[in-house]
Amino acid sequence: MTYQNYSLKQLQQIDAAHHLHPFTDHKELREIGSRIITRADGPFIYDSEGTEILDGMAGLWCVNVGYGRNELADAAYRQMKELPYYNSFFKCSTPTPVLLSRRLAEIAPKGVSQVFYGSSGSEANDTALRLVRHYWALMGKPEKNRIISRKNAYHGSTVAGTSLGGMDAMHKQLGGAVPNIVHVMMPYAYELALPGESDHDFGLRAAKAVEDAIVEAGQENVAAFIGEPIMGAGGVKIPPASYWPEVQRICRKYDVLLMLDEVITGYGRTGEWFAADYYGIQPDTITTAKALTSGYQPLSALLVGERVAATLVEKGGEFYHGYTYSGHPVACAVALANLDIIAREGLVERVKTDTGPYFAKALQERIAGHDLVGEVRSVGLMGAIEIVKDKATKERFLPAGSAAVTVRDHAIANNMMLRATGDTMILSPPLIWTRDTIDMACERIAKALDLAKNDLRKA
Repeated sequence: MTYQNYSLKQLQQIDAAHHLHPFTDHKELREIGSRIITRADGPFIYDSEGTEILDGMAGLWCVNVGYGRNELADAAYRQMKELPYYNSFFKCSTPTPVLLSRRLAEIAPKGVSQVFYGSSGSEANDTALRLVRHYWALMGKPEKNRIISRKNAYHGSTVAGTSLGGMDAMHKQLGGAVPNIVHVMMPYAYELALPGESDHDFGLRAAKAVEDAIVEAGQENVAAFIGEPIMGAGGVKIPPASYWPEVQRICRKYDVLLMLDEVITGYGRTGEWFAADYYGIQPDTITTAKALTSGYQPLSALLVGERVAATLVEKGGEFYHGYTYSGHPVACAVALANLDIIAREGLVERVKTDTGPYFAKALQERIAGHDLVGEVRSVGLMGAIEIVKDKATKERFLPAGSAAVTVRDHAIANNMMLRATGDTMILSPPLIWTRDTIDMACERIAKALDLAKNDLRKA
């Protein structure tokens, strides 16, 4: 590749001169320079200096089948040679999105059988917002347009995605959100449960916040509730078992649509194809992206339930929405090949019966007892490590988030790629991880915690 003609310093200089990164303090980045990742294989990534790093985040929650899958590159190449692109406008389609739509309908939760394509999870959540409001307008209830979301939720970084999400810093920078979106408490028992409150009772109380918001607005004004089955970018916040059944009951009681954001949890992460199946939820829409292609191509798929899809057909009229790359034939070809790999290698079942339980046990036995760890939690291959100053009182280090960054930096220096969000370390590794890979990860995380402890106690 052409980058081999450049030194690390040259690439960093060009990067600083011309490349604006997402979610980045550019002043800080240009002082230290970017780490340049040049190749990857299996569960590992490699930087420009040849350092092998165990990827605990599957890229950005997405590379479920691991790196270096020639089968996916070949699928893209064949499709590019045959038909590199045509759009889905003008009453046209191409074979790969047609076949992928059938495949997704086969693995989706019962009652979800239609698909709308985009290129990212943010786009898919924009589509979900537009579609839900359009649905109620078709039903003769245009005033039923309020969306209930949750504090600290993440639903993308477009204007609509930021508005649906509940992250205050993003709202502040946006300077004006999409109207009629409200946010209620998140199901985060570690910080929000009352003294002596059981997980079951906390889950019901968190769900009641959704009901209270519906009642306050008037059910005639509320279109939908949107939520990640497990809150990802907000810190892998796993709800109690009582939460989702109660939320679903509330939505049905008040005739409010249920929108799931499975951009992170979809395609095997929880040990089921979709977290909707893990929690027994029957949603009206499911936002997916990331692992649909294992990140090898940008593609999102909004899965749409029969109630909403049937109304589009029965009522007719144009849905004024879409993207140039909706149903891109190359991306869809890669998705089909990716789903074949996941199914053929039994990755979903492996997470459910083998690596997921082993991951949970390893975190509990090797990480949870550390002095800096207040709690570990996981579902499937998705985990969180709460960083605290005092285990008994749950006191955090100040400033908020600084301790997790210290742990992260030591982990990366020890060749373990982790992510820090707030005071939480989060993991979302490729589904190809084995017990040996999990052991390696725990060893490196434990070392990072020890080194961070020394730094933090000195501060």
